[in-house]
Amino acid sequence: MAAVRTLGLVLRSVEVFETSLVVTLFTRELGKVAALAKGARRLKSPLQGGLDLLGVSDIVLLHKASEALDLITEAAPRERFASLRRDLAALYAGYYISELLSDLTDLNDPHPRLFDAAVVTLRHLDDPTLRARRVLRFELACLRELGLMPALDDCAHCGLEVVARGDKVAFGLATGGVLCPECRPGQPHVATLSGRTLEAIRVLASPGNTWRDLDPSAATLAPVRTTLGNVISHLLGRRPRLLPYLGV
Repeated sequence: MAAVRTLGLVLRSVEVFETSLVVTLFTRELGKVAALAKGARRLKSPLQGGLDLLGVSDIVLLHKASEALDLITEAAPRERFASLRRDLAALYAGYYISELLSDLTDLNDPHPRLFDAAVVTLRHLDDPTLRARRVLRFELACLRELGLMPALDDCAHCGLEVVARGDKVAFGLATGGVLCPECRPGQPHVATLSGRTLEAIRVLASPGNTWRDLDPSAATLAPVRTTLGNVISHLLGRRPRLLPYLGV
């Protein structure tokens, strides 16, 4: 077993035995890992405070090549997100981000850019005017980083550029993005998006800060929330548990 030091975001913890925890972490160096923290629940444990839910800690663990649990030997708190303790809407958003990282990623599959995106998003959930757009933007970053990003410009089936006709465009959940009129017939699980909704998703998926200028009204963001919620639900085979608690 090799000792690895990495930053880790605590996604989940389960009490085991009398004083220990099994912790799911999303780490910058190793991706998602499941690890045993022996004695972490003791009052004077050196791990105390380093494994708080939705906190970022400096973790040292003995990483095992097999499917056995890794072993946490050190955990020092690095960053806590104050808004999650004082704002219920921010906490729900944080739990949703944790759920996506836990359920969409595989064990021992590192995605450092996704780790950074999660930390930045959690750090700025205190601003209610940008919160919904930040979470939507994180969802798109998550899909892109994991190779699950739906096609937004070219037909997911034939690859031709898609132009909204009559301000409507077909969006295939099973085929993975927008569909041209010729490819739409016979495709399963197809939603119809307005041109306005598709453009909003494109803006949120783009680099830079143009997403900050996107209309924050429910008329614009609610259809985007529904569309991305349906995409993620289709990938998971179920609705995310925290999805109903997100606002727009």
